[in-house]
Amino acid sequence: MLTSPNLSLLLILLFVAIFISVISGVIFLNKRISLAYVRIHIYLVALPPLIAFIGLILAPKNINIGLWYSDILSWLMAFFVLIIGLIIQRYCVRYLAGDRSYRKYFTLFTLTTSFASIAWLTGDLRIMVVSWGFTLVGLTLLISLTSAWRVTRAAAIVTGKLFFLSWLALLLAVIWLGIVTGEWHYTGIFTDANLDQINAWTRFGINMLIILAVMIPAAQWPFQRWLIESVAAPTPVSAIMHAGIVNAGGIMLTRFSPLFNGDIATIVLLCFASASVLIGAGISLVHVDYKRLLVGSTIGQMGFMLIQCALGAYIPAIIHLILHGLFKATLFLRSGSAVRHFNVPSRANERMSYLWILAGRGLAIMIGLGFWLSAPEQGYRLVSGLILAWSLSVSWTQLVAFGEGKFGRIMGLLVLGVVGIVYYIVHHFFNDALHTIAFHSAQPPMFVVVIVALILLFGSLMSTWVARHRSSVAFSIIYMWIVHLGDAKIETVERHPNYLKKYLSKGGH
Repeated sequence: MLTSPNLSLLLILLFVAIFISVISGVIFLNKRISLAYVRIHIYLVALPPLIAFIGLILAPKNINIGLWYSDILSWLMAFFVLIIGLIIQRYCVRYLAGDRSYRKYFTLFTLTTSFASIAWLTGDLRIMVVSWGFTLVGLTLLISLTSAWRVTRAAAIVTGKLFFLSWLALLLAVIWLGIVTGEWHYTGIFTDANLDQINAWTRFGINMLIILAVMIPAAQWPFQRWLIESVAAPTPVSAIMHAGIVNAGGIMLTRFSPLFNGDIATIVLLCFASASVLIGAGISLVHVDYKRLLVGSTIGQMGFMLIQCALGAYIPAIIHLILHGLFKATLFLRSGSAVRHFNVPSRANERMSYLWILAGRGLAIMIGLGFWLSAPEQGYRLVSGLILAWSLSVSWTQLVAFGEGKFGRIMGLLVLGVVGIVYYIVHHFFNDALHTIAFHSAQPPMFVVVIVALILLFGSLMSTWVARHRSSVAFSIIYMWIVHLGDAKIETVERHPNYLKKYLSKGGH
């Protein structure tokens, strides 16, 4: 374990490494610098996550170092964002080769991830707001880099407007909080004495601003439009959005958790997040475009994450956002090779699979019920058990019930077993480490938890009913409504990037 002076030195080394990587990106903008320099740039970009990893393992936790705050969450998020940025930049070396904005992508990726890591390492809310603002600006510029293409220009305008609204809400919340408490540091603001100074209406107003600031980057209904429009951006830009930006809401809510302790604003968050889960799941089911399918999945997953935060389950929310970020970044970076194959089983095979489906649902109900009853006093366990049962039921159906013969079902069982063991190990590792975070977790009223569970069950039952009544009017209405929700506006849709015709006519220059 490092001492406080050594921690200060480690922070200095981290910021020096970040500064060097940013300067390297700026140098790469010079057209006189060979494109081969990009490999040197990648090595320099690898320095900050390496130092952040050392801090994650060795740095003392829950202490202030001037404007910075050292705890497991700050180092974990700094390392996560920086390593995701490194992986994506390494992927772009060949993927974006030949792009007119090739050099700018690396500079903006470096700047965006650097500011995002600083936002989570600082303990001063003013620095956090400024750093997060630059992160959103960097992401908007990444979307708009292909400026000759009308589609990306329109998507960047939509994204920029919503991001500005989100950042403005966060700025107002922080200023309001600073005026009321007279403090700007997390540890200074969230003391019992300062929290007692905040009356109920002031707390509700600040919390609503924070919820607005969180919901927009998380693409929650009714602010999901920017994420849907941004599918025209290059795949690496989508990867950085889905892996390191949209899931920032869980970190913000964890940092501001003392304010949400028993406040009615959590019910507002639960309502919007629950609606987003259903809408996101619907979009991912009805759309056939691969990137749009992933967008729907992200909207739903971020809804689950915000439900976890609203129910006081901040540690599961953080684990969720990290695993989701890694999973979704992998899916986007592999999207070029994604080809979906649909095998329609015969009627005989369907009858044979029916008993397996019933067995899987029975097993899922037993496991979900057991998970809840292991700690029924924790309200979140009910929703968590429901999600666990639903996930297991779907996985069992796809991997086991519809497996090709005995061998296919045995392999499906093995895959489920391995995934379960890996998740158990990873979950418990993060759970033990994150328990050192200083946050406030209040159990919501049980009727709120029951309402959330009923909403999710209603959505599941509706989807099942609609799937079995595809010739009904209700199916047509719901289907077209969800398709409309997941469709981008006409300004951000184009069959082919027509601006490329001009470049091709000039020999590609």
